[in-house]
Amino acid sequence: MMRNVYTVKQVNAYIKNMFTQDFMLNRIYIKGEVSNCKYHTSGHLYFSLKDESGTIACVMFAGQRSGLSFRMQEGQQVIVLGSVSVYERDGRYQVYAKEIVLDGAGLLYEKFIKLKKELEEMGMFAPEYKKPIPKYVRTVGVVTAPTGAAVRDIINITRRRNPYVQILLYPALVQGDGASESVVRGIRALEEAKVDVMIVGRGGGSIEDLWAFNEENVARAVFECSVPVISAVGHETDTTIIDYVADLRAPTPSAAAELAICNYRELLETIRTEQERMHRSMRRKLEVASLHTARYAEKFRYLSPSGKLKSMRQQLADYEEQIPKAMHQRLEQEQERTRKVQEMLPLLIERNLRESRQQLAIRIERMKGLSPLAKLNQGFSYVQGSEGTVKKVADVKKGDWLRIYVTDGQIEAQVTDTKKE
Repeated sequence: MMRNVYTVKQVNAYIKNMFTQDFMLNRIYIKGEVSNCKYHTSGHLYFSLKDESGTIACVMFAGQRSGLSFRMQEGQQVIVLGSVSVYERDGRYQVYAKEIVLDGAGLLYEKFIKLKKELEEMGMFAPEYKKPIPKYVRTVGVVTAPTGAAVRDIINITRRRNPYVQILLYPALVQGDGASESVVRGIRALEEAKVDVMIVGRGGGSIEDLWAFNEENVARAVFECSVPVISAVGHETDTTIIDYVADLRAPTPSAAAELAICNYRELLETIRTEQERMHRSMRRKLEVASLHTARYAEKFRYLSPSGKLKSMRQQLADYEEQIPKAMHQRLEQEQERTRKVQEMLPLLIERNLRESRQQLAIRIERMKGLSPLAKLNQGFSYVQGSEGTVKKVADVKKGDWLRIYVTDGQIEAQVTDTKKE
C-alpha cells in the first residue's frame, strides 16, 4: 500500500493556497483589543488582537502605514481591515493589516481628528478671524440646556459680577439626536437678537455626550456668526471642535461668564480711581496755568503800550534838550575849522606851486633826453630805406636808395656795397 508523503514546505504552501482562494479571508474586518504591540526599526508594526476567547497575530508592513492615523498602544479597542494568510516559514497564520481604526469611542476620536484637520486646512482656526470680546456688555446670549448646571453657573456669576447685564437663554438640546441642529438654531436666533456676546456650551461628560459640539454644522455656525462667541464645553480638560473655531475658549461655563461679563464693583472702583486721578491732574494743570498767567501779567506790565509811550516821551524830551546843544557845538567846531583852513590856504597854495614847478622841470629834462634832435646834434644820424628805418645790414641791399637825416637836413645816397661785421 503506497502512502503520499509531503514535505513541511508543501503542506504550508497548500494551506496558504487555501487561505488565498478563500474570498472572505482576503478582505476581512476583525475587532479586538491590542496586545504585544511593537514598532520595528524597519517600520513594520507587529501586534496581536485578542478578545475573551482567543488571540490572533497581526502585522502591518511599513508600506501600509498610511492606513494608520494614530499610534497603536496596548489595550486599545480597534478594528483591523486586512487579509488572513499563512507565514510559510513558521507554519502559522496571521492577519496582514491594511487599515486600522479605533473602535467605539476611538472611532469618534478619529472622526474628531479628521474633522479638526479639515477645518484647520480651511483656515477656520486662523487667529485673524477671531473677533475681540467686548469689554463692557449689556446683553449676553447663552446656548445651552435650560436645566443643566452650566446655565445655573452662568446666571449666578452674572448676577454676582454685574446684575445689570441681561441674559438671553436659548434652551437647546446639547446631547443626543438633533442636538447639533438645535445648537445651530440657537446660535442663529441669538445672532438675530443682536446680543453683545454669546456663550455656547454645556457641562462635562464623555466624548459621546459632548459630540454635538464636534459636528461640522455647529463649527460652521460659530465661525459664520457675526457676534463674538465664547465656547464653554465640559470641564477644563475637555476639548471640542468649537473650542478651536470660537473667538475665545473658556475652560468651563463658569469661566465663560467670568470672561464675558465685567465686574461691576471693580468697574465702579476703577471709575472712582480715574476720577480722582483726573481731579488731581486738573488741579495740577490749574496751578501751573495760574503761575503762567501771573508770569504773563508781569510781562504785560513791562511790555504795555502806555509804559512804552512814557519811555518814548522821556527820550523825546532828552532829545529836544540835547539837539540844540549839539548843533551849537557843531557850528563852533565848523567855524574853527574854517578859520584854520583860511589861515593855511596861502601856504598850501605856495607849496603846491613850488612842487609843480619842480615836477615840470624834471619832465622837461626827461623830454630833452628823449628828443631825436638832441641825438642828431650829438653827431648821430637817422637812415631810412625803402622798407623803413635801417637798423642793420640785412635791411638794405646793393643798389637801394637811402635817405640820411642829419641836424640841418637830409642826404640821399645809393648803396654800392654792404659788409656785415
